[in-house]
Amino acid sequence: MPVVRDLRVLLRLRDFRRLLSVRLLSQGADGVYQVALAAYVVFSPEKQTSATAIASAMAVLLLPYSLVGPFAGVLLDRWRRRQVFVYGNLLRALLAAATAVLMVSHVPDWLFYLSALCVTAVNRFILAGLSAALPRVVDTERLVLANSLSPTAGTLAVTAGGGLAFAVRLVASGSDAAVVLLGAFLYLCAALASLSVAPTLLGPDREPARPHLRTALANTARALLAAVRHLAEPRRREAAWALAAMTLMRFCYGALLVLLLVLCRYALSATPADGLRLLGLALAVSGAGFFAAAVVTPWAVGRIGPGRWIVTCSGAAAVLEPALGLPFATGPLLVAAFVLGLITQGAKIATDTIIQASVEDGFRGRIFSVYDVLFNVAFVGAAGVAALMLPPDGRSTALVILVALLYGGIAVTMSRFETHRDHKGGDVSRETSPPR
Repeated sequence: MPVVRDLRVLLRLRDFRRLLSVRLLSQGADGVYQVALAAYVVFSPEKQTSATAIASAMAVLLLPYSLVGPFAGVLLDRWRRRQVFVYGNLLRALLAAATAVLMVSHVPDWLFYLSALCVTAVNRFILAGLSAALPRVVDTERLVLANSLSPTAGTLAVTAGGGLAFAVRLVASGSDAAVVLLGAFLYLCAALASLSVAPTLLGPDREPARPHLRTALANTARALLAAVRHLAEPRRREAAWALAAMTLMRFCYGALLVLLLVLCRYALSATPADGLRLLGLALAVSGAGFFAAAVVTPWAVGRIGPGRWIVTCSGAAAVLEPALGLPFATGPLLVAAFVLGLITQGAKIATDTIIQASVEDGFRGRIFSVYDVLFNVAFVGAAGVAALMLPPDGRSTALVILVALLYGGIAVTMSRFETHRDHKGGDVSRETSPPR
């Protein structure tokens, strides 16, 4: 098979393998840590968790990225990305160990959330850096394939880490602190794996002088505006539209995740332990969908292009999501988890490819950080909307229909843009307004 042959060629690239190993260890640790947090916050028997409480926890952990994200991008375009991976993962190992201590110390919730926030805040630097560094270790011809394999492998690592967390939790008699310590160990392994990469390989090439703090803040604002202007240039308009579409798809995914959490906690399980096991199964099935996306997307993008693949993914979600979600039954929801995993990751691979192919290397760190900020704001916004719409047991027909309509709107809008672009012969530089 051509895909298998290309994968073998890609994995023969030594530097790509090393960068991939950093991603797998780092995101595997993320999976362990996230399951521990979910078990502690949502599925603890002594907690009566509601959709509002879940949304509040997401807001505490994710909204600060709106402040961290843009600065992360500017710093990534100034710092050696390899050093970010080394020191960032070391810092996360220490902070995760501190979280484990807080779990067994019965401290106020705000202190626990502060520790978790610090761990996940550093994650913005790591993930944005991995995306920005990818074009430095593969050639342009294999960039689509690399975008298919690398982030998808990272997502599968998150899923595998979650499965490992479930296993450790069983062995450790439900100890969430023991699971968090496992995550700390994996973060340490990721830091050590980063040392195998040459310090200058991952860029960026330029090393500007370090200004004073006030000057650095002003330069940050100007650099972010420059990155936005770079993305808004006519020849990069497809990247801007793809980013907007992916942000809305992230909103849909966030709303459905909160719905799934509440359903697993109350409607579909007799006990919190059963609910946690059902959630683990759903995440594993979704991980299989991510893997399927890694196989299907390079083939699809090669035939219809990344923009039209986003149209296909969002259109399929608009049709299948209500058909599988409205019964509010375990079987259809597991099928929906697979389908949405495939659709969401497939669209993300296409979006990453469009952005990386359109954006110059000196701007990638900033734009991928803005990308992450949009993801998190959309995710938290979705959690807030879900909290307002979900009943105590999670069965909300209105939320399922709203998400389907959003998917449909994405498909129609992107389809019109692609059609308009095709009519211009692939040159969108003459466009002055979005297609209507």
